[in-house]
Amino acid sequence: MSGSTFFVTASGTDIGKTYVTTGLIRALLSAGRKVEALKPLITDFTDATQSGSDTVLILQALGKEPTEQAIEHVSPWRYTAALAPDMAAAREGLVVPYDDVIAYCRDARAALSDETTLIVEGAGGVLVPVDDTHTMRDFMTDLTATPILVVGSYLGTISHTLTALEALQSHGLSPAAIVVSESEDAGIPLDETCDAIERFIGDVPLVPVPRGDQDAFSRLAALLSR
Repeated sequence: MSGSTFFVTASGTDIGKTYVTTGLIRALLSAGRKVEALKPLITDFTDATQSGSDTVLILQALGKEPTEQAIEHVSPWRYTAALAPDMAAAREGLVVPYDDVIAYCRDARAALSDETTLIVEGAGGVLVPVDDTHTMRDFMTDLTATPILVVGSYLGTISHTLTALEALQSHGLSPAAIVVSESEDAGIPLDETCDAIERFIGDVPLVPVPRGDQDAFSRLAALLSR
């Protein structure tokens, strides 16, 4: 795991990427690992939302103060509209500078020690547009990062999970794990959902994360360390 780059993506939006990202960060740090994290593109970032933003939550998990400089480092491209990055940028008369985003992440990774794990959190799901021609799938491909696919346990998640997995695998991206983050008021037992998904994912590891179960992240961290 040391020196690895993982890209936390999802089957959709509001699935639990940041919950998994921050839980994994804390688990790695508790295990004595060196870890850094980036969320280079963030939307719905305003003065009103900043304190509870994904960027600040990531900094808190890293044990860092959410100073202006720290926020700039983790999330250099911040947009106010709660939309996909390309749409949010367009609202401000901008275009997401895709090549610059990739270069920034590469440079950040190059500055880390060989023992440090880098976690990059995406925005939205696997095929969310970044600009006119690139999606999050292109982002993780061009960054040569290993995906961690976060999915929910709600009704319908099986199809969404398998669709996202196929979108990754069809482009040569093999997830380190599928993390099933238990959805609030799912109405379906988490273990039943996990059992159904496992029948179709081959040898991709699956990690259930019951709500509030922090030990699940230790299991995820141990899996990624193999």
